[in-house]
Amino acid sequence: MNRLLALILLSCASCQTNAPKKMPNVIFILIDDLGWSDLSCYGSTFYETPNIDQLAQEGIRFTDAYASCPVCSPTRASILTGKHPARLQITDWIPGSDPKNRPLLGAQDLNELPLSEITFAERLQETGYETAFLGKWHLGDTSYLPQDQGFDLNKGGHDAGQPATYFYPYENPKRGHLNVPGLQGGQADEYLTDRLTEESLTFIQKNQSQPFLLYLAHYAVHTPIEAKPALVEKYTMKLDQSPPKAGLDYIPERDSRSRKYQNNPSYAAMLQSVDESIGQIQAQLQELGLAENTILIFTSDNGGLSTLPSRRTGPTASLPLRAGKGWLYEGGIRVPLIVKWPATIDAGLQSNLPVTSTDFYPTILELLGLPLLPTQHADGRSIAAHLSAQTELEEQPLFWHFPHYHGSGNRPSAAVRQGDYKLIKWYETDSLELYNLTNDLAEQYNLVDSLPNKTQELHQALRSWQKGIGATMPTKNPNYMNN
Repeated sequence: MNRLLALILLSCASCQTNAPKKMPNVIFILIDDLGWSDLSCYGSTFYETPNIDQLAQEGIRFTDAYASCPVCSPTRASILTGKHPARLQITDWIPGSDPKNRPLLGAQDLNELPLSEITFAERLQETGYETAFLGKWHLGDTSYLPQDQGFDLNKGGHDAGQPATYFYPYENPKRGHLNVPGLQGGQADEYLTDRLTEESLTFIQKNQSQPFLLYLAHYAVHTPIEAKPALVEKYTMKLDQSPPKAGLDYIPERDSRSRKYQNNPSYAAMLQSVDESIGQIQAQLQELGLAENTILIFTSDNGGLSTLPSRRTGPTASLPLRAGKGWLYEGGIRVPLIVKWPATIDAGLQSNLPVTSTDFYPTILELLGLPLLPTQHADGRSIAAHLSAQTELEEQPLFWHFPHYHGSGNRPSAAVRQGDYKLIKWYETDSLELYNLTNDLAEQYNLVDSLPNKTQELHQALRSWQKGIGATMPTKNPNYMNN
């Protein structure tokens, strides 16, 4: 009898051992307009981000991560598809702006992500993942929404690039802005960042027993710069207690100017709400026993809004980087990136490998043990080995193509980074700038005249890449009168 019981118990144990292991969960968190230097773990001393700093301590933090475009929609499209914005022909924010009174006309581009593109959400969905999109979409309207691109659940995703207000019901009838879809039924003074977090926690709780993809695209810290009053008061007091800053509070940038100091209490308060969101998600994963088997990726869609024309400045400062959102200087494209997966990625790592938005798609597939789809994520490469085994990967050139004017004051331009060097092409003036990022992160010393061979090499690489990818170019404006 005892022998029979032992055999039964051994058999049950064997069944449990051979039971298929649950696929890892994936949480992709995209913050809007979050600058590279906006986090404490990236050098900020005014903003407070303890939960995101903790995330960095528990995973790997990248110092040289880039958005594939200095504005939102193109980067968002490239994250989902693994294709460069120039290949997708989504090169400006949707619907963008195309001024008719400038020397050039911006390149024509699409106003929605084509349904023919297979997003990584669709790939995970067909593999059995429950998928949810929460927050900012900005990749098309009716028939081009998250539910049309692989997401079972859509809360808050529509065509608009920002909310009318961050307070419920998230609408402004006077300006013609309707409420953010999927987020009805809130309470007075409810804050949008908090609501998206609550919806995320509900999704995780409901799907804890099966693999899930949660794509949380916070509208924060995009304009309008609105925060909870108590937090604004906290940072106002902190600012009042800080030593006064000497000299100008801005840095000239062509016809624009960049904010010099991180000293906006409302922006700081918005960022604290984002940080609290990350903390709540981390805590729930721990409480439900999901943290070990969850891949969490945290990044931004472009640099911080620091640079604006005329007498204005943006709400944050990008120093030590030059310029901000809308520009191909480092302040517009270098972004925070943190990846955590306790089961595979060692804690407390830092990487200076240059990576970009198109790399997420193949990396996620490989981390999950799924076949790569090179014809889909054509412009990305998997860095899974770099994450899981700290394998050193060869640096590859990174390219940017922004053939548009932008409200930050930027003009049509393109860029390439290869190794230490970065070249920027300006189409209005047909001029080039070359910088050594290792020696000159602030991009102050143009090396075009002193390094003509390197300039020619990178310029040729940029032009060859543009031709190969089918990049659409700005054109001369026949009606422009230069008075």
